[in-house]
Formats: sequence, C-alpha cells, structure tokens
Amino acid sequence: MANKLPDNIPDLLDYIRRVYDHQINAFGPVAKGVFWSSEDRQTLSYEVLLKAICPEDLNGSVSIADFGCGYGALFDLLSATPLMNNSRYIGFDISQKMIATAQAKHKDSRAEFITSPIMTEIVDYTFVSGTYNMYMAADRALWTHYIKVSLKMLWDKTQKALAFNLLDFETENKLDDLYYADKQEFIKFALTLTPEVEVIDGYKEMEFTLIVTKP
Repeated sequence: MANKLPDNIPDLLDYIRRVYDHQINAFGPVAKGVFWSSEDRQTLSYEVLLKAICPEDLNGSVSIADFGCGYGALFDLLSATPLMNNSRYIGFDISQKMIATAQAKHKDSRAEFITSPIMTEIVDYTFVSGTYNMYMAADRALWTHYIKVSLKMLWDKTQKALAFNLLDFETENKLDDLYYADKQEFIKFALTLTPEVEVIDGYKEMEFTLIVTKP
C-alpha cells in the first residue's frame, strides 16, 4: 500500500470539516458538538484507547497525540491524572473552528492544538477516537484505503503504541453517512504494522478498538 493519501481525499475532508464546523457552532464544546450521543459514551471510548499506555508510563513524562481531537475532550480527561505529569499533549484536527475552540478552552501549557489533516509530530502514543467514522457516503473502497494510509502515517510517527477505534460492520442498525469497518480486515492490516495487536470489543454497541504496539 502506497503511503500516500488519495488525490480526492482533500475535497472529501473539506466537506467533513464543514459538517463539523456546523456542529461545534450549533452545540459548543460538548459531546454532541462532535456527534457523540453522550459524554459517557465519548469517555468510555477514550478509556478503552488509554489501555494502550504501558504501566511504566502511567506516571507521566510521555508525549501524546490526539488525532481528530475536536475541542480537546481527551485532554480534559487526562489533565488531572498522573499520566500528564511532565507530559505533552498535541491535538490535531482538520477543523480550524474545533482547534480555535480547543485553544480557547484549554490554557494549559502541556496542551497544544494544531489544524492539520496529518500528524506533524513524533510522539510516544497516538490516539484516534471516532475520527474515521463520518465519511458522508463516500466511495467505501476509497475511504477504507484512506484510513489505512492515514493509520500507516500515524504509525510511522508513533514510538510506543497507536490505539484507534472504528464502527463495526456487523452492526445491524447502521446510520447513514457513517463508515462501518470490517473488523477482520483491519486486524489483518494492523498485523502488517506489528505482530503486537490487541483487539478490544464488546464494551459498547457498534464499536471496536485496536491497540498496536511497537515491538
């Protein structure tokens, strides 16, 4: 697989950006502002992703990237924990409105927010929660390819572990404009990155999480 984003992805991402701009303008920095049905469901997804943190790193001194950070809800969850002792958090999002909201909400020097469709920093841990869910009924094969290329790019800038979640294609009541992934296909893809792949499912309807760890 070429480590290059498909040529028409920028136009699609711009469409998705405008949808998120509208949502954050309508609801503000709350779960619904980034299309989560509730704060509890949003937090649960983060808690599962954070299982990627090695025990020796739970007391901090690490760098963390949040790809598709929205208004910075993950940093809200982490900010008072030992994990953020002498640590650095970097949030990336395609929406300038999201980034501006995150910057206004968080004046903590440990947090930085960057408008970008790709991750521009090398970090210890990368987390991706809900980022690939909305694809506005784009070509499914194109979006699948985009996700894999994007994840490979994230992996190349991650030193310890990458954790991401996707909606499960086995879900019976699918919603329009959302991408549902073939779990086995993405497990096979993750195994091309590293033999150390953990699959977590059953914690929430529709969703699964993959944690891929550097050998």
